Amino acid sequence: MPNAAPSARPRNAGHPQLARGLLVAAALLLGLWGAWRSFAPAPANAREQLGAQARRIDALEQQVATLARSDQISRQANADLQATLAERDEEVAGLRADIAFYERFVGATGQRHGLAVHELRLQPQRDPQVWHFVATLTQNLNRGAVSSGQLRLALEVTDGGSMRRLDWNVLRQQASAPGVAYSFKYFQQVEGDIVLPRGARPVRVLVRLQPGTGPEVETPFSWSAAAEVAGAGG
Repeated sequence: MPNAAPSARPRNAGHPQLARGLLVAAALLLGLWGAWRSFAPAPANAREQLGAQARRIDALEQQVATLARSDQISRQANADLQATLAERDEEVAGLRADIAFYERFVGATGQRHGLAVHELRLQPQRDPQVWHFVATLTQNLNRGAVSSGQLRLALEVTDGGSMRRLDWNVLRQQASAPGVAYSFKYFQQVEGDIVLPRGARPVRVLVRLQPGTGPEVETPFSWSAAAEVAGAGG
C-alpha cells in the first residue's frame, strides 16, 4: 500500500505565536517607558527652576500686599479730602453769613437800628450747673458813635412747680456783682459765665443792657432756643 502523502501545513499556523510575541514585546516596552518616567533623574536645573518659581510667588505676594496697602491709603486720603471739603464749605457758609450780617449794620443801605441784642448763645460747661453765654450786641442808629454800658442776665426758672426769677447776683454767686462791660460802634460779642441753682429748670433768659446814657434795654430769649443755637454751632 503506497504511503499516504503528508498533509500540507496551514499557512497561518505561526501567526498567533508571532502576535503573542509582539504583544509581550509591546508590554515590556511600555513597562520600561513607565519605569524610566518614574525613576529617571530630574533635569539638572530643576532646583534653579523651583527657586525661581518661589521667588516669583514671593514677588507676586508682595505686589498684592503693596496694592492692597495703596488702595487702603487712597481710600483714607479720599475720606480725609471729603471731610476737609465739608469743613471748607461750612466755613464759606459761615463767612457769607458774617458778611451779610456786617452789611446789615455797616452798609450804606442797611436799616438803622438802635441798641439791641441780636443773638444769645448758651453753652454748657464741664460742671452741668455752669453755662457760658455769648451775646451779640448791635446798633447802627448813630453811625460812628460809641455805645457803652453793662450787660446783665436774669433767668425765669421753674423750681418745684413754681416759676421764679433769678437775678444777676444769684447767677454770678456774688452780691452786687458788676455787669459785663461793653463798648462798640456797630456790634460786639459779650460773654461770661452763669451758675444755675441745683434743681432749677430755666425757661427764659432776659438780657438787660444798661447804657451809659439812655433807657435800659431788655430782650427775652427762650432758653431752649439759645441752647439749641449753641449746640448747632458746635
